[in-house]
Amino acid sequence: MSSSQFIRHVTSNSERWDLLAWRYYGDPTLLGAIVMANPDVVIEPVLEAGLTIMIPMMQKPTTTASSLPPWKQATT
Repeated sequence: MSSSQFIRHVTSNSERWDLLAWRYYGDPTLLGAIVMANPDVVIEPVLEAGLTIMIPMMQKPTTTASSLPPWKQATT
């Protein structure tokens, strides 16, 4: 990925990988993408302040009405 496909994030005290995934993706289970994009950062439960973390930009999956359950489909 080129650097334009990343968001640069500088950590503050007590930040965690899963909290970064929640903040940027709305899903803490996507932390693996952030970890893999930062191979030089030591994997610790809590990140130290001042680290520059590269957050890969992800495409949100597109959902069609037909793939939604009936109660979530718009009615006309």
